[in-house]
Amino acid sequence: MPNFAANLSMMFNEVDFLDRFAAAARAGFKGVEFLFPYAFEKGALAARLQEHGLTQALFNGPPGDWDAGNRGLACLPDRVSEFRDGIGLALDYARALDCPRVHLMAGLVPEGLAVETLRETYVENLRYAATQAAETGITLLIEPINSRDMPGYFLNTIEQALEILDTVDADNLRLQFDIYHRQIMGGDLAPTIERALPRIAHMQLADTPGRHEPGTGEINYPFLFEWIDRLGYDGWIGCEYVPAGRTEDGLAWARPYLAP
Repeated sequence: MPNFAANLSMMFNEVDFLDRFAAAARAGFKGVEFLFPYAFEKGALAARLQEHGLTQALFNGPPGDWDAGNRGLACLPDRVSEFRDGIGLALDYARALDCPRVHLMAGLVPEGLAVETLRETYVENLRYAATQAAETGITLLIEPINSRDMPGYFLNTIEQALEILDTVDADNLRLQFDIYHRQIMGGDLAPTIERALPRIAHMQLADTPGRHEPGTGEINYPFLFEWIDRLGYDGWIGCEYVPAGRTEDGLAWARPYLAP
């Protein structure tokens, strides 16, 4: 049976962020994820997880200045020091939250820089990060993001991500497979998941169009859940979607999989 983690950056926005842990637990989730923890004290987050019996499945490394439009730093040659400083911060939070996985965002392609230069920077930064994370037992992830929602993002396809993983060649660097992004960037979901499964350490979902909950769009999620189960995937699937209405009102799709 799939293990679903509520994405607290997108779900349960009816309440303040720190109250979303309780809301997720009440709804039957046993795991949570979110974009970034850095605006909150580590102890406060850890206390909410412990209080509500939740597992922190995933969060992202520092992305740069998100409000200024940054979407990660890993491929940017002029921000290597900032990226590497951020690895230390991310691992510090991961240890405090007992979170075994951290996603490292690649960043947007700047004008005037060759793709090969960005790729070289990306590979070297990922090698550095993997070495640092190996000392803590934490797995780092890369995720292709579709070019419609995030134009100019460096990493767009599963095929590109697998090639980067092969080049970096680190045991603790794995793939974050987002079903929503893949549907937009190529579809062919079931065979692609099967092909990539040995490299996948975390999955995410949303339906399309709209990026709402399963059942609101074109993806046959009941089939995919059975397919993923049949393949033997036992990791988390993060619910990284924007509820079409109140979060609780849109959870009918998840009821068979959540704790009573």
